[in-house]
Amino acid sequence: MIGAVFAAITMLSKEKSGSFKRYSLQSSKPVKIKEIIIHGRELRKNDNKNFFNKVDMTYAISDYTFRKKLKETKEKKWWRIFKVSKFIETNLEIDLESIIAKYNEKGFRDARIIKDTTYLNEDNTLTLEIFVHEGNPYTFRDIRFVGNAKYNNEELSNILSIEKGDIYDKSVLNSRLLGSQDGSDISSLYLDDGYLFFNANPIETATGDNQIDLEIRMYEGQQARINKVTLNGNVKTNDHVIMREIRTRPGDLFKRSDIIRTQRELSMMDYFNPETLQNIDIQPDPVRNTVDITYNVEEKSSDRINLSGGWGAGRMIGTLSLEFKNFSFRDILKPSKWVRLPSGDGQKLSLSLQSNGIYYQSYRLSFLEPWLGGKKPTSFSVSLSRNVFSNGQEGDDRESTQITGVTIGLGKRLKVPDDFFILQNSLNFEQYKLTNSQSFFSFKNGISNNINFSSILKRSSIDQPTYPRRGSEFSLSLRVTPPYSMFDGIDDYSEKTDQEKYRFMEFYKWNFKSKLYTSFTEKLVLATRLEMGLLGAYNNNLGVAPFERFYLGGSGLSGMGYQFDGRELIALRGYADNSVSPQTGGTIYNKYTSELRYAISLSPMSTVYVLGFLEAGNAWDNFDNFNPFTLKRSGGLGVRITIPGMGLMGLDYGWGFDEIPGNPNANIGQFHFSINQDF
Repeated sequence: MIGAVFAAITMLSKEKSGSFKRYSLQSSKPVKIKEIIIHGRELRKNDNKNFFNKVDMTYAISDYTFRKKLKETKEKKWWRIFKVSKFIETNLEIDLESIIAKYNEKGFRDARIIKDTTYLNEDNTLTLEIFVHEGNPYTFRDIRFVGNAKYNNEELSNILSIEKGDIYDKSVLNSRLLGSQDGSDISSLYLDDGYLFFNANPIETATGDNQIDLEIRMYEGQQARINKVTLNGNVKTNDHVIMREIRTRPGDLFKRSDIIRTQRELSMMDYFNPETLQNIDIQPDPVRNTVDITYNVEEKSSDRINLSGGWGAGRMIGTLSLEFKNFSFRDILKPSKWVRLPSGDGQKLSLSLQSNGIYYQSYRLSFLEPWLGGKKPTSFSVSLSRNVFSNGQEGDDRESTQITGVTIGLGKRLKVPDDFFILQNSLNFEQYKLTNSQSFFSFKNGISNNINFSSILKRSSIDQPTYPRRGSEFSLSLRVTPPYSMFDGIDDYSEKTDQEKYRFMEFYKWNFKSKLYTSFTEKLVLATRLEMGLLGAYNNNLGVAPFERFYLGGSGLSGMGYQFDGRELIALRGYADNSVSPQTGGTIYNKYTSELRYAISLSPMSTVYVLGFLEAGNAWDNFDNFNPFTLKRSGGLGVRITIPGMGLMGLDYGWGFDEIPGNPNANIGQFHFSINQDF
């Protein structure tokens, strides 16, 4: 068994010709690498001095980088737990190729491994010696294009962005010529204009004085049009639901950007495994100048069923929630479709029930049709809700708060500035009915009505919903009620009871949220966020209503009480729930978050990633006290796990860096649990 117990140790010696000589040495014990010695590196003048790198002489590849490239060949160290240090010959060969590739990136195109040798120590460990020849760094000299007609040399040179004297890095050349991640390469320029048969071949025409001349020989060919677009792999989702999100249409010119956008749109549907959406079958026909495209999808479970129990308000709370993201309303009356559940039309249906018995009941039903009428991406949504809080008594002894809500909304995908923008409008009604209520309302009996109009402008260009690597999101929302006080003829509200003042709530509320995702590697991502909110009043004599306020701190989950007054809970990890805000809630807040994420698993069945975070935020009772630089800061670590049927489960441990006046325990280290929540 390689890497465990060797019957023989193979010692390698790689000669200049590239061949290996092998020598065998008998041993019956596990062989680990005690020491790795590197020969042949040269100190060179440091031409890239900066604040962090002030040395005069440096190596082309630092000792740290060199040993890091030996990814599977490590020295035996007491602290190395997750990486074995056993010698495996095939791993060494792969690691040495990685080192040469790193030298090539630095312009050392003549770099090679002269030889590598292993020998057995008295303690049955190995010493590995690597002998490297670096050579001298090469630079680009003259680059010219041959065969181009669509675009002139200057246009192509600007895209290539390689100047005379730049380090000769073949990976950079290939990236800017044949395919970069952001599509800013010459190949994408042609592929986005239908030139599917385009090809570019860089040829070295001269070398001398460690400089290289290139001739890029190009074949443009004819523009190709799309002939057929087909689907493969969808069983649950109907074809028309997928096809309406596809940007490549028969008869259109072939465009690489349309395929990339289609991949993004299919991923955002959250019905398919985003890691397999890259598997697109493109069949070009150079005779007819056409192309057939087949999108291969792998469906995943997107429905969620949650049956759980918890402890809140001193009692056991039971919760049942059903969320069907790919529902089919038209198939409800078709018995053949009820083998599982009518599905496949891309509609969303959710139902949630929560209760702790006679003291608290909550019901919510919502429905969303993303393509109203099936022709345009205009969404229609409706939701109904009812919440009842009581002391469990009847008759004159009953104390209760009943909240009934209805929302009807329409949304539209915009074309200007681009079609990543969506405008959503909704009409919302909530009625609060209090009977001998002992809640934190300022009146005990009466009715308060919240009738408001909400408009949200948002843009999302993230690549996928489960583990975004690149792109951004932002939303700007405004919620307004009619300005009743402008028409009631009352100038002095001091003698009015709160029930009279708030029979019809009036306020305006702004919210802004933005997120930016920056990918360092496919698994390492930086997520940064900014959000702020403002609750205002039309009439200063009436003041800001005690409803719809901001409560900052903790996990953003505080049980059932938040439903009393429409409060908005904002998480700030590292602090106790609702502790970073005035006791009666804030009318203005802002919050900043920076989160570094690393994916452990990107499987559609169970996406797992770990994270480290820094956050800062605060809430104020009025605008006069607002100071965007007086923030409560925190940091910590966390993990996220996607569980089929339940969604994204999160656990964080945070530390608050600043004290909360009057609450000395609010910033002690604490755990925060979340469900389907993005802090």
